[in-house]
Amino acid sequence: MITTYDLNKIKFATDEATFKRAVGLYESGNVTKVESLGGYFSAVVIGTEPYRVSVSARNYKQGHCTCYVGQKDTLCKHMVALALHAVLDGKLLSEKDKQLSMDIVCSNRRDELSQDELAAVKKSITDSMKYIKPYSGPSRTWFANQDSLREGCNRLSAIVSGLPVNRQSADILVKLLLRLEKKLSVGGVDDSNGIVGEFVGGLVALLEEFARIDSTCIDAFKPLCGKKYCFGWEDSLVRIWDEQESEEYNRKLKGN
Repeated sequence: MITTYDLNKIKFATDEATFKRAVGLYESGNVTKVESLGGYFSAVVIGTEPYRVSVSARNYKQGHCTCYVGQKDTLCKHMVALALHAVLDGKLLSEKDKQLSMDIVCSNRRDELSQDELAAVKKSITDSMKYIKPYSGPSRTWFANQDSLREGCNRLSAIVSGLPVNRQSADILVKLLLRLEKKLSVGGVDDSNGIVGEFVGGLVALLEEFARIDSTCIDAFKPLCGKKYCFGWEDSLVRIWDEQESEEYNRKLKGN
């Protein structure tokens, strides 16, 4: 039976602690007696005791587990471990597969992206932005919407953390920042949990680090200048741009 989700879906839509524990169960061979029937996978997952577990082939968060957490209709590590087995069919996870940090980090790479790599990054960003959806539905669907925002930001974090430090990447990040600002200010996204705002804060910090490492990245900040923004995240980047412009102006004056 084929699943409609893949490893990345499981990684980015599951909280970090649950994912890591599920990986441990999967790698230890604790997912046993796996069967598939009627659109569901079922198994016995060995935890503190053997648990009967099932997950849908369409949505791994739909299912059941006889553990304490699962009986409260909450996604548990046993369900995620079974979903991993359904996707990987017993294959080994690479170290990259297991890496799951939702924080934005600087890659410290200095190479340029090829045209194909650049196109792939832009497509990945566009695909990830689809998870950052507007919300206007009933309260019962609000949590699902927030989960979607979190997944989108997790996916974006992985993308931007892999970008090299240069002007090319800085342009991509500034455009992403402006797209997110628009989503939040006029796009109907409900960020009352601060999920997108936290990601944007990390994005701005990454751009500041880019500017410290490679001053040519500061030129990418120009589109942020001379505009009013609802949230003010861009203020520090505008100041960096203004300081560079002031320094260049003073150098020209001294040169004359």
